[in-house]
Amino acid sequence: MSMAATTESRTAKPCPSRIAAVDICSDVRQAEPIWRVLESQFSTPFQRFDFLSSWLRQVGERENLLPLIVIAYDAERRPLLLLPLTVSHRRGIRTASFMGGKHATFNMALWQRDFAATASEADLMALVSGIREHAAADVLALVQQPQSWRGCSNPMMLLPSQPSANDCPLLTMAPGAAPGELIANSFRRRLGSKERKLQKLPGYRYYLASSQSEITRLLDWFVTVKPLRMAEQKLPNVFAEPGVQQFIRDACMKELGDGSHAIDIHAIETDDEVLAMFAGVADGHRFSMMFNTYTMSDNSRQSPGLILTRNIIDHYAGLGYRELDLGIGSDEYKQWFCKSTEPIFDSFIPLSHRGKAAAGAMSSFNRAKHLVKHNQALFLMAQRLRSALRR
Repeated sequence: MSMAATTESRTAKPCPSRIAAVDICSDVRQAEPIWRVLESQFSTPFQRFDFLSSWLRQVGERENLLPLIVIAYDAERRPLLLLPLTVSHRRGIRTASFMGGKHATFNMALWQRDFAATASEADLMALVSGIREHAAADVLALVQQPQSWRGCSNPMMLLPSQPSANDCPLLTMAPGAAPGELIANSFRRRLGSKERKLQKLPGYRYYLASSQSEITRLLDWFVTVKPLRMAEQKLPNVFAEPGVQQFIRDACMKELGDGSHAIDIHAIETDDEVLAMFAGVADGHRFSMMFNTYTMSDNSRQSPGLILTRNIIDHYAGLGYRELDLGIGSDEYKQWFCKSTEPIFDSFIPLSHRGKAAAGAMSSFNRAKHLVKHNQALFLMAQRLRSALRR
């Protein structure tokens, strides 16, 4: 797929907004300088340049997704925000969605911090108007957006929105909190009893992978074991999709300025086997888990995945982190650690006449998913139907 740079600039329609112009860029390298400045201001680690540029190169291009990077400026040409999008073409509709696809737990624009704190509805309307004038897409499908990040409201909430199908279980960690405040002492004791059995194994240890050899070894083990676990659950192996494994390897290997990686890997293992691993992203405030798996051996009876989760929580609490999430979804083990829920929202914004029908259909479909996910009877019915279809 050609990645030749094309940048256009349009003046936003007159309105009481600080957004004076909206540019569209189709080359991530051309957008990189502004991107890297804004990623240090107000966004999630899933919007880092190193994370999304790798995803685009290894996954997005293979899916024939075209970059649509939206940059809004004030009257002095100072960048106010960057929207990292791609455009897909299906059934004659051009849909602009966040980069990262299913591999980005949270989606956000990258904002200049002061502008994010004071952005108005007029600013957001000017942004949409500026995008619409480029005629580069028919509909904006902006899903899985957090209502807030690091205690600040997400300005995209000013656009028409609706709840996402799933919420995100969240653990809030107060500074200096006692271990029992993070994880109940009774649960800690149960995990401690299980861990003592594993500690008898030669070389038992917990660690955060730092060297290329450690990362490579853990990922080699992961891509062998994870398909077996997913087959047990009768789930498709998303890690077998074209480019996904290389994207993950690239991001796990990519060192950031603070010595961490675009994706960090935590593990517990012995001299003879890896017992469990969790991978996720960190930004100094929150750790968000992305993917995990655990051993197929009899040692799995000692709940190594839960023990590793406890170690990760204690690790980031010790570093002064304030939040930790285990990813969007309602898996039971997440509720054991996360005592609150973070609301997530979607926005479907038509940009053309044909996009109106598409936005309405997308909105209705996601509302139906939300209804099913939050109604136990409907959810169980959907699960039974899904199982029947797989058979």
